[in-house]
Amino acid sequence: MSANSPESPQRVDVVLLKAGRTKIRYAADLLTDDGTRVTVRAPWAGDGVRDFGFVRFEPGDVFTEHYWRDRWYSVKEVRTAGGTLKGWYCDITRPATLHGAELVVEDLDLDLWVSADGTRVLRLDEDEFAESGLAERDPRAASAAAGALDELEALAHRPGGWPPVS
Repeated sequence: MSANSPESPQRVDVVLLKAGRTKIRYAADLLTDDGTRVTVRAPWAGDGVRDFGFVRFEPGDVFTEHYWRDRWYSVKEVRTAGGTLKGWYCDITRPATLHGAELVVEDLDLDLWVSADGTRVLRLDEDEFAESGLAERDPRAASAAAGALDELEALAHRPGGWPPVS
């Protein structure tokens, strides 16, 4: 590669686990890794359109995803193909690990949605979390997950607190 040509971004596979099984795996461009936070960018990895009622994820959408090795959540900025911000989808997860070209996170069922204008903050899937049995199997992880959801919600309501990617 010549000095004048831009380098291709490094690719990683994002692997989202749920209950010990691979829920989804997709390729992403590694944007940064500062040793604590890993940031990747990827197109919508789902099949077709996914309409949640409060937001639609669709082919062409671009996700800039922030994962931490020391936090129990990830924050995914969602934009249309044209660059319009839709909002932020946050997964409550165990801290991420990066092994070679594989970024692995374990989904703990809880989620948070913050609209682009910050006026809509929705806690999601609390019923799934309660039914998962995590509180009985791993009380420490369940407590950390619930605390992470509370932390993200508080940041979303705090002026200047959102998004928490610094």
